[in-house]
Amino acid sequence: MVTSSKIRPPSSRSGSRVSWTVITLISLAIAGYFVGQYATGSLRDLGAEEVGLASTYANRPVVAQVAFYVHIVSAGLALAVGPFSFARMIRRRYLGLHRWIGRGYLIAVALAAVSGFVMAFFNSAGFVGFFGFGTLAVLWGWTSYRGYRAVRARDLAGHQAWMIRSFALTFAAPTLRLWLGILIGVQLLAGRGAGTDPDELVRNAYAAVPFLCWLPNIVVAELLIRRRNLPGLRFSPSPTARRMSQAVAGA
Repeated sequence: MVTSSKIRPPSSRSGSRVSWTVITLISLAIAGYFVGQYATGSLRDLGAEEVGLASTYANRPVVAQVAFYVHIVSAGLALAVGPFSFARMIRRRYLGLHRWIGRGYLIAVALAAVSGFVMAFFNSAGFVGFFGFGTLAVLWGWTSYRGYRAVRARDLAGHQAWMIRSFALTFAAPTLRLWLGILIGVQLLAGRGAGTDPDELVRNAYAAVPFLCWLPNIVVAELLIRRRNLPGLRFSPSPTARRMSQAVAGA
């Protein structure tokens, strides 16, 4: 990945650094919680205790349970290592480490996207969940693949843009939990909390998050890409990237 050639004022750089530090800490906290809560017992036992999504997948077919555990571990790994692939110090001083972080991230996303797509068929939010989480899984894998293609073609600006989009989708795990809290709070403020089963409040909130957990992230990612003067969204490689790819192939 490369940084923008546009020189930013010191206050802008420091603000960006603080924001990314916050994102990194949130990612690490959620990744640890994400994996840790399912490492304390079997899926059936955790389901009986209503831990996270365990009850949704405890009685599903084996393929769904395997996909669940693969997704928990791989998505947690992608969330934990993803922020470090954007660290300027690592990119500038330790390029080899940056590449290994990127490889680990891409492998984790590949596993998480495939397993997430399988899980979408068994989610607890019905068709909304299938289309919301299923679309997230497809776009997650696709943006990450485009980032890989771009760096292989030595299109570093395109690589950075696609990896920003990819991590925006990875960050759906924290934003899902944020939206759950907001939507539960809205129901309570609207007076629906009195005499209402807490599980119903969670179900009502969860019905909206299959799209809310990632659509705003993509919007923010595109704004960030534009702010950094990186290539905008396109569905085929840019002419420059194609020429460089052809030059590399012919070398």
